[in-house]
Amino acid sequence: MSLWTSLEPASATVDAGSSTTVRLRVRNTGDVVDEYRFEPVGPLAPWTTVEPPTLRLYPGTTGAVELRFAPPRSPDATAGPNPYAVRITPTEHPEAVTVPEGNLTVTPFTELRAELVPPTVKGRFRGRPQLAVDNIGNTRLTASIAGSDNGDQLSYDIHPGSVQIEPGRAAFVKATLKPRRIIWFGAKEQRPFTLSVLRSGADPLPVEGTYVQRGFLPRWLATFFGVLTALAITFVMLWIAYKPGVSSGATPKVAAGAALAPSTSPSVTPPPPPTAAATTPPAEPDSGDDGGDGGGGGGDGGGPAATVTEEAPEETAATAVRRLADDDPGGRHVCYRAFVTGDGWQKPVCDGTMAGTVGSDTPIKALNIAVTGVGGSAANAFLHKDDSTDGKGQWSPSWTAVVADGEDNYVGSTEPDDPHMLGFAINVGTGEVCQTSRVHNFDWGQQGCVKQRPEFVFGGALENDRYLEAVKLTV
Repeated sequence: MSLWTSLEPASATVDAGSSTTVRLRVRNTGDVVDEYRFEPVGPLAPWTTVEPPTLRLYPGTTGAVELRFAPPRSPDATAGPNPYAVRITPTEHPEAVTVPEGNLTVTPFTELRAELVPPTVKGRFRGRPQLAVDNIGNTRLTASIAGSDNGDQLSYDIHPGSVQIEPGRAAFVKATLKPRRIIWFGAKEQRPFTLSVLRSGADPLPVEGTYVQRGFLPRWLATFFGVLTALAITFVMLWIAYKPGVSSGATPKVAAGAALAPSTSPSVTPPPPPTAAATTPPAEPDSGDDGGDGGGGGGDGGGPAATVTEEAPEETAATAVRRLADDDPGGRHVCYRAFVTGDGWQKPVCDGTMAGTVGSDTPIKALNIAVTGVGGSAANAFLHKDDSTDGKGQWSPSWTAVVADGEDNYVGSTEPDDPHMLGFAINVGTGEVCQTSRVHNFDWGQQGCVKQRPEFVFGGALENDRYLEAVKLTV
C-alpha cells in the first residue's frame, strides 16, 4: 500500500436542502511521483462532489481534497445515518485502489401536500370526494383527517380516519358528505366545507372544497303543485256547495269521501280523488266462500237443517282499534297490519308499533288500516311497475273511499300476480296522521306528519328497484 488517507471528520451531519463539507487528507507513501483520481461511490454519490477531482503528490508529501455533500430537500434524502465512500485510484498503480468510508447523517424534515379530487362535488343526498395526501418529507408521516363547515350543514363519513405514509408515497382518503337538510324544491345551493389533515405538534393543513346540493324537484314543479292544490280545493268547495240532491245509500261520513282532494306528495302526483259513487268502504279481501247468492227459492223444506261450524273471525285492524276505543272513549288511535310476501297477513299492531319485516327481503303487498277519533281515513298505494321506462313505480288507479272510524281500510292487493308496494299515501278527517317507513336496504326514514284532508302524508320510495318492508303509524 503506497497511500495513506484520513477523513476529517469521519462523521458529519447535514440538513436536507443544505450542504456540508468533509476534508479528505491523502499522503503518498510510495517512492515515485503519483497522481490520484477521486470518485464518490455509494447511495450518496449523486449528491457528492470532490474538489479537486485529481491530486498529484511527490513521495512523502500530503495533499487534501474537499468532499461536498448537498442532499436535496426531498424524500430521496433518507433521514438518519447514511454511509458514503470515495474510490481513490493511483495512476501509476491502478490496481492499488483505496476506498475510505465515512458516515453522513441527514436530519429529518416533515412536509406534506393535500388535494381534493375533485374539489367540487354535486348531489342531492350525498357527495363523495377523495383527499389525496402526499408525504414529500423524508420521514414517515402519521396524520388523521377531520371535516368541518360553517353552520354544521353537513355530516362527514371519512375512511380511513387516520393514515401512515412512507416518504415519497401518497394515501387516498374517501369522504362521504351528507346534507343535514334535504332541498325538496328549488335551486341548488353551494355548501363550502373543509377537510383538515391533523398532525401531532403541528398546525392543521386545511383543504377547502365545495358541495353543490341539488334540489330533489325543480322550483317550477312546486309552483305547479301549489296551483293544482288550489284548483282541487276550489273544486271540492264548489262540489259541496252545488251538489245535486240525489238519493244515495251512503252514510254522511262515507259521503264526505266525495270531497277528498289530497294534495300532491313531495315527489309524485297521486291519481284523482274518489267520486261520490266510489265512497263505499272497500270490502276485506276474500278469505273463503261467498255464502251463496242469497236470492234463491226456499225449497220444499223437507230436509233436515245443515250443521255449520263457524270459524273464529279474523283479527283485523278494525277489531284491534275498536278494543282501544272501548278502553279509551274519545281517544285517537290507529291500528294496522301488513300483508308480507310469502307470509300473508300479520297480526295487527297499533300506535307506532312496527308492521312488516326488517332485513328479510320480503316486500309488503297490502296494508289494512283502521282509525278512531280522527274522522275516518283514505289511502292509496304506490306500486311496482314491471314495464317502467323512467325507473319509478305507479299509483294505484284510485284512492280508497273515506272509511269511517272503526272500519277496515285496505290498500294494495294480496293477489299473487299483483305488484308489491313501493310506498303509500294516507290522510284523515281531523287532527293529524304521522308515518315512519323503512325501505329495503335503507334505514328508517324521518317521521312525516300532516293535518286533516285534503293534505296527505307519503311514506316509502319512488324508485322501482326498491320496496316497502316496514311501517309505523300514529294519529
